[in-house]
Amino acid sequence: MIKTVMLDMGNVIVPVDFRRCHAALAAVCSYPLHEIRKRIRLTGLPERFECGQISPVEFFRELSSIFDMRVSFVEFWDIWSNVFGLEPLLPESLLEALCRQQRLLLLSNTNSVHFEWLRQRYSLLRHFHGYILSFEVGALKPAPRIYQEAIARAGCCPEECFFADDDASNVEGAKREGIDAVQFQSREQLEADLRMRGIHW
Repeated sequence: MIKTVMLDMGNVIVPVDFRRCHAALAAVCSYPLHEIRKRIRLTGLPERFECGQISPVEFFRELSSIFDMRVSFVEFWDIWSNVFGLEPLLPESLLEALCRQQRLLLLSNTNSVHFEWLRQRYSLLRHFHGYILSFEVGALKPAPRIYQEAIARAGCCPEECFFADDDASNVEGAKREGIDAVQFQSREQLEADLRMRGIHW
């Protein structure tokens, strides 16, 4: 029996499109869009930031130097947070109902600035009983450590945890730790997967 439902944040609860951020960066630096994507990937900075290895100020300074940007700290974070869409993918009513029936946890690769930005704009995040966040744990999905922390926070056996993530590699990482996990494709598919496991709301 499932006792804890865990959900990813990006492209499960909140839509994410990195092209929006890259386009906004292109408007404040001299590099073309395709070059921005490649340069960011080569730096490894987003991964280090989401693992909590560097601070928001260090992240801002390093990227500003790489792209020779002349923007303020606040302006930069407006640009970097442009990855998120406005309308959530899941209705608040679903999360509100689930949290009354199950332990509900958020399991996400994210950074401190983005998470605070999301908490301020998406009231539905208040329905989660807890957050397992990569920048706090010091590990990114699909590393075992972050799932192990999630299981510990769930307070039940791995097989009593259900997890949905849009990334197939993250789903496989969860399964390797014994978690019942599925790849998220739509609200309708998620609701069907929940019902198949006897989870009602």
